[in-house]
Amino acid sequence: MEKEEKHFTSSGLVRDVVIGMSDGLTVPFALAAGLSGAVNDTHIIIAAGIAEIAAGSIAMGLGGYMAGKTEMQHYENEYRRELWEVDYWPDKEKQEVKEVFKNMGLDEQSQNMIVDRLSQDKNMWVDFMMRFELGLEKPDKNRATLSGITIAGAYIAGGIIPLSGYFFTDIPLYGLAISSCITAVCLLIFGYMKSKLTGQNPIKGAVNVLIIGGVASLAAYALAKLFTD
Repeated sequence: MEKEEKHFTSSGLVRDVVIGMSDGLTVPFALAAGLSGAVNDTHIIIAAGIAEIAAGSIAMGLGGYMAGKTEMQHYENEYRRELWEVDYWPDKEKQEVKEVFKNMGLDEQSQNMIVDRLSQDKNMWVDFMMRFELGLEKPDKNRATLSGITIAGAYIAGGIIPLSGYFFTDIPLYGLAISSCITAVCLLIFGYMKSKLTGQNPIKGAVNVLIIGGVASLAAYALAKLFTD
């Protein structure tokens, strides 16, 4: 029975979820914690939190979209450059291919055979140079849009969690206590799953994410109390 190899292939999607969710859990929570030490009305905290989630998700979604567009533009520019070099500096490009395989331990005869085969197909040649010389993989043409939507959606999902604690009470400090419990559990779960998916120590990852969120909220609360007392 053959052993089936399993490899994780959705690193881009996970990265976007992590970016959006981690900020969504910590930034609105820190804002709500800070306001809990400054105001006496949970409605103000909820309104401010919703406004922050809306602004934050739009800003981060656009940031993810622009990063994806820049990645695609960079790839296309480098691809055009490699096409030009293959047309006008073929000997130099062939030598670069040989260097790649020389570093892999292939003898000169094998290097020359591969170079001769690659040079017969310009597109295959350029694709090889993009991947093995420049270390660039062609991005999905829909990557920018998907990245922006994923980051924005993850930010909204993460932001609603700490804010939900204030839906159950009119007293900000009670809301903060409920929010802290809910957010702490979600931070631990999120940190655990993120680390599990990316091959890191899940327990350590969960604790690290919890500490980051806790430090951010404590700092915001302390600053708010400092300037309002």
